[in-house]
Amino acid sequence: MIMGFSSIFLLSFLGFCLASNGSEYSNEQPTAILVEVDQSGNGDYRKIQDAIDAVKSNNSEQVFILIKPGIYREKIVVPEDKPFITLSGTTKASKTIITWSDSGAIFESPTFTVLGSDFMARYLTFQNEYGSGAKAVALRVSGDRVAFISCRILSHQDALLDDRGRHYYSNCYIEGDTDFICGNAASFFQFFLWQNMVWQKCHLHSLARGTGAVTAQRRQSPAEETGFTFVNCKITGVKSAVLGRPWGDYSRVVFAFTYMSNVVLPQGWDDWGSLPKQRTAYYGEYRCYGPGASVSKRVDWSRNLSSQEAQPYLTEEFIGGSAWIRSVPSHFRRIATAVGHHVNGST
Repeated sequence: MIMGFSSIFLLSFLGFCLASNGSEYSNEQPTAILVEVDQSGNGDYRKIQDAIDAVKSNNSEQVFILIKPGIYREKIVVPEDKPFITLSGTTKASKTIITWSDSGAIFESPTFTVLGSDFMARYLTFQNEYGSGAKAVALRVSGDRVAFISCRILSHQDALLDDRGRHYYSNCYIEGDTDFICGNAASFFQFFLWQNMVWQKCHLHSLARGTGAVTAQRRQSPAEETGFTFVNCKITGVKSAVLGRPWGDYSRVVFAFTYMSNVVLPQGWDDWGSLPKQRTAYYGEYRCYGPGASVSKRVDWSRNLSSQEAQPYLTEEFIGGSAWIRSVPSHFRRIATAVGHHVNGST
């Protein structure tokens, strides 16, 4: 099937915008299978889940699912047996929104769940519309080698369940109130680079009306190579928040070169009512700035890191990212067996 002019233009634009001299986009990519989702019917599928379901089990080829702008009211799962999928909006995350309303069990409420490995998402909004007062996950990430570029993640409690695996977030906006980045993944959050110029930081915004917690990391033993590290990020909010509290005994979170507004409370961190966790949690800060970044009144069990202590957390090598964070493919093709049933019923 020959791609139309609009598809070629959009993919060329994406490739231009996401090309980078930074290591996060240095991996050469083979030709990808192109699938288009369009609610109006001018694509291969009207629903995102249908496009994902059409990918072959144990897929070994890159599949690029281009999603046209719109609000997609779907509860979506990327299965464990469908790796190497990229979902991409067109230009801005606010133009392509995946939303649902659910609450309750943390692993059952997510609007969007990633179980497959080598998954990437770009220019998409993941939203749980339920509101405050209950666990309501917008995005659950339980696959390995997963990346999110220029995405928005919106909810209240437990907005981003960063569950397990190695994950990369660049130029993302994450909004919630209670423990809104939680889980036991090894994850790196950072700014977006293009030709050595910073475009925008990962932005963490607390909606808490009282005191919220930005993170609740769940590392449970010193042997686990997990934790959250935030480099060149930005923290804002409605009222007040702590940087984190320990869901797991050996919770590990580091903030470096991060702007902290006065929403960050002077104590910085909370022990979740457990004195033993003060001895085992690893909470560090390195050269952060802004009115909430002063460490003079931080809890005495947090760490003001030296250059040497901070070094392992300052690049995507914390998650081995240079080996697997990939760029947008430069060539695309269509094959009928990859897209299954077309929206008009043909194959």
